[in-house]
Amino acid sequence: MASKRALFGTDGIRGTANTAPMTVEVAQKLGQAAGLYFMRNQSRRHSVVLGKDTRLSGYMIECALVAGFLSAGMDVILVGPLPTPAIAMLTRSLRADLGVMISASHNPFTDNGIKLFGPDGFKLSDEVEGEIEALMGEDLSGRLASPEQIGRASRLNDAAGRYIENAKASFPRGLRLDGLKIVLDCANGSAYRVAPTALWELGAEVIKIGCSPDGLNINDGVGSTHPEKLCAAVKEHQADFGIALDGDADRVLIADENGTLVDGDQILGLIARFWKQHDRLRSSTVVATVMSNMGLEKALSEVGLELQRTAVGDRYVVERMREIGGNLGGEQSGHMVLSDYATTGDGLIAALQVLAVSVETKKSASEICRVFEPFPQLLKNVRYSGASPLSSPELTAAKSWAEERLAGRGRLVLRASGTEPLIRVMAEAEDEALVVEVVDHVCDAIRAITGN
Repeated sequence: MASKRALFGTDGIRGTANTAPMTVEVAQKLGQAAGLYFMRNQSRRHSVVLGKDTRLSGYMIECALVAGFLSAGMDVILVGPLPTPAIAMLTRSLRADLGVMISASHNPFTDNGIKLFGPDGFKLSDEVEGEIEALMGEDLSGRLASPEQIGRASRLNDAAGRYIENAKASFPRGLRLDGLKIVLDCANGSAYRVAPTALWELGAEVIKIGCSPDGLNINDGVGSTHPEKLCAAVKEHQADFGIALDGDADRVLIADENGTLVDGDQILGLIARFWKQHDRLRSSTVVATVMSNMGLEKALSEVGLELQRTAVGDRYVVERMREIGGNLGGEQSGHMVLSDYATTGDGLIAALQVLAVSVETKKSASEICRVFEPFPQLLKNVRYSGASPLSSPELTAAKSWAEERLAGRGRLVLRASGTEPLIRVMAEAEDEALVVEVVDHVCDAIRAITGN
């Protein structure tokens, strides 16, 4: 039986910095437990690649993790602020036993998180996370390294350059970005150096916003969760494209030359159709989550492609892709997984694929990025206190009523947030009034149950 997880959520451990579970004590114990778990072969040295985003609390969590890994006898390779996909890439490239990214992704600077990658560069399964969490609950003092076996810490000075070259290698050989003016918003996060450099070296003129981190301004009014500045800047500078990453650069949104935002579903549809035309899409299948628009599913089916859905979270998208042998998946929020080039969501590499379509077809962003007409979709978040109301009889009844109203015409998705006490209520159908009706009905039911 798999060990039960309490610390790990849908994307590692996450919470308010310096408050449980994002404390020095938890980070150090995690370093010890994860280090011991991955130190299987005692005849050689073991290593972990450790990166972070630009949050002030990253220094604190980093030091605690380093202490934990070293005390377990594992060597630590420090790479500093780099995108999450860079940590996954470097873990494989350096033949490390483990990769760790300190980031709360698109959350404000007050939060932080810890994501773990196995030696293959993929996020750990629920089962492995459960086993590590179980180890954290044990007394590990008798299993830590002897004085002569304590690990060593070193810094990899060319880590950023390695990732830049890896990203550039995903752009089709023979193509360049010469003549393209691109507004790039790095959310004052982990890609603030590497993303502008990669685009510039490929020939683009790069206008930077959100590239001046100070430890407190990550995702603050910038990035993929706040794309207003990006869209305005594209129009102001008469740019050809806008690219918005989030704090750890594993997701991306695009703005066309008119400043119109392009979400992850449109990006997924664009890459899928382009890859199909060039016989690059494996298994004739695209993997997305339950949140992706029905319009995407319809557009893909019209060109002979299947859309398979998973639970929310790019790790579940990746798991399904590996099961079916697919090489393209993503989320409406902007996580794009292109497994020919990366083992996890990579916003920069996904953006380069969109740019490649534009360069190769000689078409503008607005011409290529409107792949389908989305069904009306509405998402509302309802905050609650105490136990989750998801399994309550009252909410079950409200859900049944809503599904009957949508029968054959749309979808309803209810799910709990993995990081906050929120119930996310999403519905979509071709009838917008019907969508509003069912979402409001379910939200009212949740408020009545929780007294909010």
